[in-house]
Amino acid sequence: MYISLTGLKPKGFFSYLRFWLLAIPSFRQAQTAPGILHSQVKKVHEYQCTITAWESRELMLNFMRSGAHLKAMKAFYQIATGPTYGYESETIPSWEEAYALLTEKGKMH
Repeated sequence: MYISLTGLKPKGFFSYLRFWLLAIPSFRQAQTAPGILHSQVKKVHEYQCTITAWESRELMLNFMRSGAHLKAMKAFYQIATGPTYGYESETIPSWEEAYALLTEKGKMH
């Protein structure tokens, strides 16, 4: 399965509001997207983090490039910063493992 991890931090008060206006529909889209196996969101330290697990990387990319998530991605650099990391795995990481992977291996945006 393909694991996708994100840790996003809004850039300010107005960005925080816009972030949530985009993040909530995007997370709802993920919960019903073809190929989704697991989706969770949680604030960890200063980041709004997600753990999603997918049947394949291809199905995750299809989700990422469509609907509410695509709209959120187009606004991302204006409103937030943070790391992302994706990898193949047999298990879904705990929040502690996910945050460690984000900080050690994540690509900062």
